[in-house]
Amino acid sequence: MNVVPLHLGALHPVEQALTIALAFGPFVVLGIVIAVRRRHEAAEDAAAEDGTEAQRER
Repeated sequence: MNVVPLHLGALHPVEQALTIALAFGPFVVLGIVIAVRRRHEAAEDAAAEDGTEAQRER
């Protein structure tokens, strides 16, 4: 018995868009989350440095 791969034809444009979104969407979301977290951490570090410099001046 031979296994024959079944192909249902070309995808509808909506199906193709959904497939691409499911394939690459999680990576896009992860990149956005990493960028936002780095921005928040950089702001916290800058605020901490400003606070220590203000304490040194006093």
